Amino acid sequence: MKQYKHDDVEALQELVSEEFGDWGAQVEVTQAMVNQFAELSGDDYWLHTDPEKCKEMSPFGTTVAHGFLTLILLPRLGGEPTWEITGFNNMLNYGSNKLRFTGVVPVGSTLQARSRIKEISQSPKGTMVVMEQHVHVVGEERPALVYELIFIYM
Repeated sequence: MKQYKHDDVEALQELVSEEFGDWGAQVEVTQAMVNQFAELSGDDYWLHTDPEKCKEMSPFGTTVAHGFLTLILLPRLGGEPTWEITGFNNMLNYGSNKLRFTGVVPVGSTLQARSRIKEISQSPKGTMVVMEQHVHVVGEERPALVYELIFIYM
């Protein structure tokens, strides 16, 4: 595994790519998972929690995962890293540039994700990394979620 020093912005540019990496782990979205998220978040809209009503009234014919449930599954969908950033004291989740829910995730479907490093730059706080992540329902070409995560190595 190739290692990069956190403050060597020039060397870290090797990680920036237009190409996405390999697919990570797959995770099946279950009704139990959706129900737990609904209970925790307070979002118990029938489109997520009522399979019988969805059979009759939903354009999808089944319940669907919350967009934010799909987002929080990203750590479980990660692949094996091919590089490592070293020498930092702290890594800070700085937020996001972009979050789009671009497709439906039916309950019972399986998700997979892949990512790419979109940008690396020096900021006053440290080395800023922008990672673009796409989550797909297995078998679907279009992603269900597009997310740009920003983190800073200090």
